[in-house]
Amino acid sequence: MEDDNIYPQEVPQAMSARVFRRFSTFIHDELGIKMGPHKQTMLQSRLSKRLRTLQLNSYEQYCDYLFSSEGFREELPIFIHQVTTNKTEFFREPTHYGFLAELVLPALGKNPSRGRKLSLWSSACSTGEEPYTLAMVLSEYARSHPGFDFDILATDISPAVLEEATRGVYDEGRVDPVPLNMKKRYLLRSKDRKKNLIRVAPELRSKVRFQWANLKSPLSRLTNPVDIIFCRNVIIYFDRPTQQLVLGNLCALLKPGGYIFMGHSETLNSLSLPLTPVVQTVYQKT
Repeated sequence: MEDDNIYPQEVPQAMSARVFRRFSTFIHDELGIKMGPHKQTMLQSRLSKRLRTLQLNSYEQYCDYLFSSEGFREELPIFIHQVTTNKTEFFREPTHYGFLAELVLPALGKNPSRGRKLSLWSSACSTGEEPYTLAMVLSEYARSHPGFDFDILATDISPAVLEEATRGVYDEGRVDPVPLNMKKRYLLRSKDRKKNLIRVAPELRSKVRFQWANLKSPLSRLTNPVDIIFCRNVIIYFDRPTQQLVLGNLCALLKPGGYIFMGHSETLNSLSLPLTPVVQTVYQKT
C-alpha cells in the first residue's frame, strides 16, 4: 500500500547564519535575551516543529512569515514561547521561602506604614508554580497572624505559559515538592483518578493575578509599588546592559525597604542599583 500522507514534509535545510542573525537580533532587541552563535543549533531545534506545523520547508520561509504582518499577529506569541526558557517547579530553591516566612514577613509586618496587606510580584512566573508556592506560604503565615492579607501579581512574556498558569492544573507528579499539609489544604485532586491531575484550590487562585509583561519595557502602568519581588533565574539570560535596565525597572516598583529575591546562580555585582544584600541572593531596597 502506498503512503497515504498527502502532505509530504521535506527535511528542512539547516538554519543559515544570516537567518539566525535576524532571529537573534530580534530576540535580543525585543526580549533582552542574549543568543550567541553557539545557540544556533538550539534555536533550530526549537523552531523545527513550527516548520512542520506550518508546512514550511526552510527556516528562511519561516523567518519571512514571522516578520510579515500576519506572522506578527498570529505567530509571534508562539515564537516567543518557543525561544524562552520556562523551567520552573513548586518550591524551587526552597530556602527562599523559609527566609520569606521566618524573617521577611515578620519584618515587614512590624512596619505600620505598610498596612496589613502585602503585595508581591512574581516577575517571570512561567506556568505558575512560583506564584502559587508564594500564595501557599503566605496563606500559611496568615493562618497564624490574624488580619494579615496579601495579593500577588504574576507576569510573564509568554502568553502560552500564562494561559496554563491561570488554569492552575498540573500533572500529579509536578506537585511532589509541595509539603503534605499544604497539598491537603490548597490542592484538589481530579475526580477522574485516571487523569492524575491536580488543580490549585479556588481560594488560592483568587490571590494571584496573572498579566503579560515585557520586563524591558516601562512598567509603571503594570502595578502600584510592591513590597516583595521574585525575579529568580531570569537575568542569567540577559547581557549586562539589559540586566541593568530590567532590574532598574523592577527597583522602580519596589517600595523602600522592600525585598527582591534573585536566583542562586545570579549576581548583582557591577550593577548600579539601590539595593543592599541581606543574605545571599536576597536584597533590600535602601
